[in-house]
Amino acid sequence: MGRLGTLTALYVTQYLGIGFITVGLTAILRDGGTSLETLALVQVVGLIWPIKFLWAPVLDRYGSRHRGHYRSWLLVLQAALVLALLALLPFSRPTEQLGAVIAICAAFVFFSATQDIAADAVAVRLLATSERGTGNGIQVAASYLGNLLGGGACVLVYDRFGWVPAIGLLATLTATGLLVVWRFREPDRTDRVVRIGVAYRALLSVFRQPGCRWWTFGVVPLVYVGAGMAYALITPALVDAGWSLGRIGVVTGVVTSVPAIVAGLVAGLGIGRFGRSGVLVAGGAALAVSTMLLLPLMNGRAPLAGTVAALCCFLAAYTIANVVLYTVNMDYSRPGTGGTDFTMLSSFGLVCSFVAASLGLAAADRFGYPAVAVASVVLVAAGVVVGLAHQRRFLPSGQAGQPAARDAVPTTV
Repeated sequence: MGRLGTLTALYVTQYLGIGFITVGLTAILRDGGTSLETLALVQVVGLIWPIKFLWAPVLDRYGSRHRGHYRSWLLVLQAALVLALLALLPFSRPTEQLGAVIAICAAFVFFSATQDIAADAVAVRLLATSERGTGNGIQVAASYLGNLLGGGACVLVYDRFGWVPAIGLLATLTATGLLVVWRFREPDRTDRVVRIGVAYRALLSVFRQPGCRWWTFGVVPLVYVGAGMAYALITPALVDAGWSLGRIGVVTGVVTSVPAIVAGLVAGLGIGRFGRSGVLVAGGAALAVSTMLLLPLMNGRAPLAGTVAALCCFLAAYTIANVVLYTVNMDYSRPGTGGTDFTMLSSFGLVCSFVAASLGLAAADRFGYPAVAVASVVLVAAGVVVGLAHQRRFLPSGQAGQPAARDAVPTTV
C-alpha cells in the first residue's frame, strides 16, 4: 500500500469510533430514553481532541528506532482503539450502564486523538509539497467517511442485529488500520529531537516562522468563526422548521457526508493544480453562496429537496475551506516536530470552531438566524482576502509551496 493509501486507512479508522460515539451512540441512547442533559455528557468527551497538543511533543521526542519512530506509536494506538471498542461489548444496554460506557468512550477519544498526532507527523514527513493538498484532502474526506460508517452503517447494524454485531463491525473495521500499520515501513528518522523540553518549546516556536502568526491568528479565525457560526445554526433551524430528529440525523449525518467526501478529494487535487490561493477563493466563494442558499431555512422555510441541496452545498464548501487550511498548516509543520506543529495549529482551529458555535447561537438568539448567516458570509470573505494577502507575501509567484523560511528545531542525527 502506498503512502496515500496508508494515510487514508489511518484517518478513516481513527474516525470510525468518533462517528459512532458522537452520532450513533447518541441516537441509541436517546432511543433508550436518555435525557438530552445526560447526552450532553457524552459530547463532552470530544473536548479531549482540541487539547491533544499538550502531549503531542511526547510523540515527537520518543519513539522506537527499530520499529520506526511514529510507527511504534501507531502500532500501540491502533491496537488500543480496537481494544477500547471491544471493551464496549459487555454493555449491551448502554442506558443502564452509562458511566462505564462514557469512561470507555473517553479512553477511545484519547487514543484516537493521540493516533491523529502520530498520523499527522507521518504525513508531514512523507508528503512532498506538491502532495500535501491531496494528502489533506484525503484526511478531511476520510473523517467524513469514518463518520458515515461509524455513525451511519453501524447504527443500521445495531437497529437490525443488535449491540454486539454493531460493536463487532466497528472493531473489525478499525482493526484494518492495525494491519496497514503492521505492513507500513517508516523511513529512518535522522532529525530526532534531543530533549523533551526542546519538543515542548516547539509549541510556541512554530509561530515564529514567517507569516505563521498572520495565518493562524488572522485567516484561520475569520474563516472558521464565519463558517462555524453558520454551521451551528443548521440543527436548531431545522428543529424550528418542524423537521423530526430522525430526518435531521439522516440528512446531516449521512446524506450530506457524500458530497463532503467528494469535495475533500477534489479540493486536494485542486490545490496541486491551482495552488492554495485558487482553492481558498473557490472555497470562500462556495461558502458565501451556499450560506445564502440557507437563508430560506433561516427564515423558517425548509422544503425537503431545496434544504437538502443547500445543506449538501454548504458542507461541501466547508470541506473545501478545511482542506486549504489544513494544507497551509502542514506547510508550517517542520519535519523534526511535525506532530507538535500540526497539532498545535489544527487545535487552534478546533478552538475557533467551538467558539464560533457559541457565538453563532448567542447572536442568533438576539438578532435572529438570517443576520448571523449574513455576518458569517462577511467574516469568511474577510478571511479569504487576508488569506490571499498572506499567500502573495509569503509564497511569491503564487506557487503552492512552503513558507520561504523556517525556524530550526535543535535535533540530533
